[in-house]
Amino acid sequence: MARAGFTLSDAIAPLMIRIPLGLIFMAHGSQKLLGLFGGSGLTGTFATFEQKLGIPPIFTLLAIIAEFGGGIGVLTGLLTRFSAAGIASVMAVAIDKVHWANGFFLNSSCLPGHGNGIEYTLALLGMALYLVVSGGGRWCIDRFIFKG
Repeated sequence: MARAGFTLSDAIAPLMIRIPLGLIFMAHGSQKLLGLFGGSGLTGTFATFEQKLGIPPIFTLLAIIAEFGGGIGVLTGLLTRFSAAGIASVMAVAIDKVHWANGFFLNSSCLPGHGNGIEYTLALLGMALYLVVSGGGRWCIDRFIFKG
């Protein structure tokens, strides 16, 4: 019985991480790429990243690709480890450039002038790193491509 439980959890665990992580990053990437969900689109994202964060345009483009493309990749299990590594890189930079100065916790009171700490970003980083290590699991496109 216990062995069957481990087999089931090993098969489902990556999928349970991939679905929310993929959806979160497709949504955030679409804000930056397409201006959806109240996002600023490409032009606004490039301007904000360069002027407020000091991030050169080439790295902004890579972040947008990592978020939107990585979100699709993680959700579908296509190049899962590569997609998750891109997401993990973006989260590491976000922690350093944006959230570290605000401490650990989210700004749950929505106080003006108080940004969010690293709490949420760290959770997303951990989810992405799990997929870098484990891969996409049993139900992913990678299994069909790489036959394993």
